[in-house]
Amino acid sequence: MSRWKIALPIVATLVVAVVGWRMYASRSNAGATQRGGDGAPVPVTVVAALAQDVPVYLTALGTVQALNTVTVNAQVSGQLKALHFAEGEEVAQGSLIAEIDPRTFQAAYDQAVAKKKQDQALLTATQSTLARYEELKKKNFVSGQDLENQRQSVRQQQAMVAADDAAISNAQAQLGYTRITAPITGVAGIRQVDVGNLVSANGTGIVTLTQVHPINVMFTLPEQNLEAVRSALTADRDGVEVAALDRTDAHVITTGVLKVIDNQIDSATGSFKVKSEFTNADNALWPGQFVNVRVKVRTVAGGIVVPATAVQRGPEGSYAYVLQADNTVAMQPVEAAGDAGNNNVLIAKGLAVGDRVVTEGQFRLKPGSKVQPLAPGEVAAPLSAEELAKLKAAGGGAASGGRGPRH
Repeated sequence: MSRWKIALPIVATLVVAVVGWRMYASRSNAGATQRGGDGAPVPVTVVAALAQDVPVYLTALGTVQALNTVTVNAQVSGQLKALHFAEGEEVAQGSLIAEIDPRTFQAAYDQAVAKKKQDQALLTATQSTLARYEELKKKNFVSGQDLENQRQSVRQQQAMVAADDAAISNAQAQLGYTRITAPITGVAGIRQVDVGNLVSANGTGIVTLTQVHPINVMFTLPEQNLEAVRSALTADRDGVEVAALDRTDAHVITTGVLKVIDNQIDSATGSFKVKSEFTNADNALWPGQFVNVRVKVRTVAGGIVVPATAVQRGPEGSYAYVLQADNTVAMQPVEAAGDAGNNNVLIAKGLAVGDRVVTEGQFRLKPGSKVQPLAPGEVAAPLSAEELAKLKAAGGGAASGGRGPRH
């Protein structure tokens, strides 16, 4: 009796273990069927590789710079009398920006004019005396030495009048500096001095003007791209296209042209500077702004293009699953050559036009997996009752996967 008491718990444990194992195996088979095991193909999205002309771009982070930046300073010292610009607005070249009290400089100009008149009168008198001396010399009433001395006096007076002309020009220039005009057309910044303050010559900044039409974008590229950029400049006489994009690369802000490649490579960073120019008619770019820059260096004619999701990364490099004639997939190593736009990539090696590659569902695949190819946007329809019955008979359980395409 004691032996039965010991054996019964052991037998019960074994029965429970066997039943549990069978249930686990049944669920595992059903799960395998749902995941695309031997019982049902894996539904995947498949797209054919296309041939199209693909522009090749280089990208970089650029900084917007004004074409010209000028800090307007006073050229004469004096009290600031008036300001004639609005902060933040565009100022035309030659327009009046500020005025300095001109009274002192007007007085200096008037004094120079009066001095010339005085010296001009002396010159006239000296020339009149010289004329009389020349007539008297003919009658030998004046010595030759006196005549020469009078001629020398005329020359001195002429020199004094010439000096007076120079003094007048200088005084006129100083007076003109009291009216400060814009040296370039640009946007006025925040004023640096208020009306009523004393300003000094070349020491007091009044306002900074920045020219934004056109405007420059400066950026750097790795030195290995130098030849591609130089070749593009040589081939395109109208200018290499440069696009400024927003910080998320979502859309193009404006387009311009590449202007200058710097004359040396920075040995510390292994990069070179590039200047591009944009018309900036709508003020889309602003000095100091950071933008992403895209430079078109060439166009690949008839390039192989596939969706970016088709290219996967593995331990041995990039690859794509290619659909075979028997609806199985093969792992094909590929080499991507860059972005082709619209979420596509350019393939340099590994694929041909018409190859059908898997773009969705790769995580359930391995080389040789049986698949159900679907077009983009299609989904697998649920299994019919007959198919479910067949799967159950095969030990797959109640599978819920799909096999037929449905729009």
